[in-house]
Amino acid sequence: MSDYIASATYSPEDNKIRLYPFSRLDKETFARVKEAGFRWAPKQELFVAPKWTPAREDLALELAGEIEPEEMTLAERAQMKADRLDAIADKRAMEASAYHRRANELSRAFDMGQPILVGHHSERKARKTQERMHNAMDKAVKAHRQIDYWNYRAQGVEAYANMKNKPSVRARRIKTLLAELRDLQRTINAAHKALELWEKVETPEQITAFLGHGASLARYGLWSDVESGKCDPFEAKAAVMEGCRQIIEGPKRARWIAHTLNRLSYEREMLGEVPRFTGEITPTILQMFVREHGADKPKGAKIDEDLFTVECDAPLPLHIGDGKSLELSGDEWRDLMQSCGYVPPAKKPAKPPILNFKAPSGKISVINPHRREAVDLPQIEMTKAEYAAIYSEQRGTRLSSCGNFRVRIAPNPKHDGPRYMAGWAAIMITDQKQHEAPASFWDYENAREAAE
Repeated sequence: MSDYIASATYSPEDNKIRLYPFSRLDKETFARVKEAGFRWAPKQELFVAPKWTPAREDLALELAGEIEPEEMTLAERAQMKADRLDAIADKRAMEASAYHRRANELSRAFDMGQPILVGHHSERKARKTQERMHNAMDKAVKAHRQIDYWNYRAQGVEAYANMKNKPSVRARRIKTLLAELRDLQRTINAAHKALELWEKVETPEQITAFLGHGASLARYGLWSDVESGKCDPFEAKAAVMEGCRQIIEGPKRARWIAHTLNRLSYEREMLGEVPRFTGEITPTILQMFVREHGADKPKGAKIDEDLFTVECDAPLPLHIGDGKSLELSGDEWRDLMQSCGYVPPAKKPAKPPILNFKAPSGKISVINPHRREAVDLPQIEMTKAEYAAIYSEQRGTRLSSCGNFRVRIAPNPKHDGPRYMAGWAAIMITDQKQHEAPASFWDYENAREAAE
């Protein structure tokens, strides 16, 4: 414990460690703190790190003895900074008023349009007064501009704090944390699979061949050292296997994973209680769940009426299960998903079918996706091969105005003039199955005719 650091705190809101010093640090301690990434915040009189890392946590524990929860919230800290910026803006407003008054006082020497008398003994004093008046006015204008700048900064600080606490922003932050968790777990999965492969390699020839493989996790240049005889193949194998074990059992990566899981728990708690999944458990849902948390190529299966299993090429993440497979009942899977904060995505509604029929009027009304209004497209007949010959970027579908079906579209091939000026046309494929026009199409057509 250092004689210079009073306390250390951690805030889960911004993932930062802060050091509160008693007094000025000595050179050695200051160098260690700066090297670890801490920066001095003069207005708050503390050292702050941009984000948590195991090394920064170790240093904070060494200097302060323990890390306490940060008492000041992000909103309170933002309010303090906004108050400081508002005070600067008020100061600039006072300066602007003072400079403006000074300019007015100096301008009295030129009341009623009094000119500067060139060659008169008063010329020098008049020009000096004019220069001072212009300088005061320039400083007033500059101070007025700074008022807007500091007010803008204050509003930005408050807006940023409010944005950080928005549910949508917090949900995106959870997605980012899950991506970081998968990155950490992916390295462990690769080490597990490499270790299994190395255990099967026995002869020097096999070792040399496998060292050149990307899945071996061998350091750069090890293959050439073995090939040239600088390193014994079995010593190289032992070194690589030891490196794989360090990746799997290393405390630093385990701390990163534990810290990420803790941050996920905090963010989910701030969003509210995670709902328990009440739908049907399927192997696909289980694969999506364990894959989101870093499992390697999961395969789900249903064993009996209410028993499901998931198997992976590498051991499951420790917060999911132990080993390469996990077998649980439907309710146990629901409890595990809720404890991990996972809610299966809602099934997207099916798109309306694509119909291929001949419109009696030669036109089909569709919805313009940009303007959200109905437009009539001329219907053009063409073969399947002719439609396929159109560039894929120029083919697509549009929703009908009744909303119950879709039709194929393409640039009108019968347009006279430049191709880029051709409008869209509804396409009917002549050598493909013909559908009957749905009742909703006739209802829409009859309603439109009646309105006309």
